[in-house]
Amino acid sequence: MSHELTSLVRLLDLERVEQDIYRGDSREAVVPRVFGGQVAAQALVAACRTVPEGRLPHSLHAYFLRPGDPGAPIVYTVDRIRDGRSFTTRRVVAVQHGQPIFHLSGSFQTYEEGLEHQVPMPEAPDPGTLPTAEDMMPRYEELFRGSDVPQRLMKARAAVDLRYVREPPFASAGEPREPRSQVWFRTNGKLDGELDDPMLHICLATYVSDMTLLDSVLLAHGRGGWAVGDVVGASLDHAMWFHRPFRADEWLLYDQVSPTSQGGRGLGSGRIFTRDGRLAVSVIQEGVVRVPRDEKRSG
Repeated sequence: MSHELTSLVRLLDLERVEQDIYRGDSREAVVPRVFGGQVAAQALVAACRTVPEGRLPHSLHAYFLRPGDPGAPIVYTVDRIRDGRSFTTRRVVAVQHGQPIFHLSGSFQTYEEGLEHQVPMPEAPDPGTLPTAEDMMPRYEELFRGSDVPQRLMKARAAVDLRYVREPPFASAGEPREPRSQVWFRTNGKLDGELDDPMLHICLATYVSDMTLLDSVLLAHGRGGWAVGDVVGASLDHAMWFHRPFRADEWLLYDQVSPTSQGGRGLGSGRIFTRDGRLAVSVIQEGVVRVPRDEKRSG
């Protein structure tokens, strides 16, 4: 397992402060606030630690309330809303500096047999044929708003091997195209032994799910995003449904599309498939997507 993945796993291993209260640290992000995928994953970890054995998350619904301070710990308080015969419900509030920054509601279920169907997996090239971040980033250095941006991006995503099927928004700024983006991803190393836990695989996928979901919104308008400096944005809410078992250390296809943007907000919808075509996760997120003020004035 890579050093970066080891560091991420430790980041998700929250400290227990008291009954149903946990504390987590933050890692450096590419923007001066806590990465949304981190706080969502940590909140889910906190909820998981209060759930009866054998129940896995089947859905989460969350709101990003305030920007998180990456220099301060985050305290997660879990409310045990309900423990039923088949389902468990938890609510988690993340607090920094005395104020809530994030709210998550999660539902858990014991496994049971049922009716099955799914949409087919979309076509996508084999991940082994696609460039890695190390191969791709140097090609676009002149496009970024700072010379350190490529290194910051690669450092922030170093625990994950993430490969774009087509050019990402920052590589095609100024050229609107179909509001759809695909990436293959897996953790940068295997999860063996005690780390080979279905809960951890789910929490790691939650972490990654916030990395690229609004890319499709940017593509529709030919915007490159924060790295290029032609958009100001942040996640507003996030919802996930976990359908079938998967491994975060094996290739997963993240197929993302934006059905609409309006009112300074953009909606992204994603589906995560295993390499053999099983629909594992569905994701929806709305985020702030604004034109910078200086561009508005010049327009």
